[in-house]
Amino acid sequence: MIAGLILAAGAGRRMGGAKALLKVNGVRLVDRAVANFKSAGINNVFVVLGAWIGEVEGAEIIVNADWESGMASSLQSGLRHITEIAEIDSVVISLVDLPGLTAQAIAEIAKTPRNLVVATYIEVPGHPAKFARAHWAGIIEAAHGNVGARQYLLGRSDIHYLRLDELADGSDLDTPEDFERYLGR
Repeated sequence: MIAGLILAAGAGRRMGGAKALLKVNGVRLVDRAVANFKSAGINNVFVVLGAWIGEVEGAEIIVNADWESGMASSLQSGLRHITEIAEIDSVVISLVDLPGLTAQAIAEIAKTPRNLVVATYIEVPGHPAKFARAHWAGIIEAAHGNVGARQYLLGRSDIHYLRLDELADGSDLDTPEDFERYLGR
């Protein structure tokens, strides 16, 4: 079984508040992300929260008490939690602040029959990424600060890069200017 993991624990300091709560067309980014996973056929969706904790319909909440230490702690919290669920054999991971990510892009990553699958946009690696269970412990070990799986993936020859330029936009929202630029498209 495949699961979805959305990292949404940060305070969004540069943005001025938790990005999970930003609204695009009246829909919070966190709800939009969950809906994309569900539309992609991934029914087991987990959201890691921290700076802001609240209800997210359609997802199981994982609280990262150590969210202030960086994104790696959210990735570690999420992977540790789903490791306890024996039926889950792979996970598709994404960030909450990717408004241009589509259900089609998530579905393409999910259905690719490889153990390590990473999205690319204009040949630059991004999200989402899919990891089989065999890789979770190594990712948990390698993640630190604001570096998630990047260190674990460095130098590996078994990564399948999947170009998603035609299906999605991998841009994230870090500042109010990024958000205004996105809304102005």
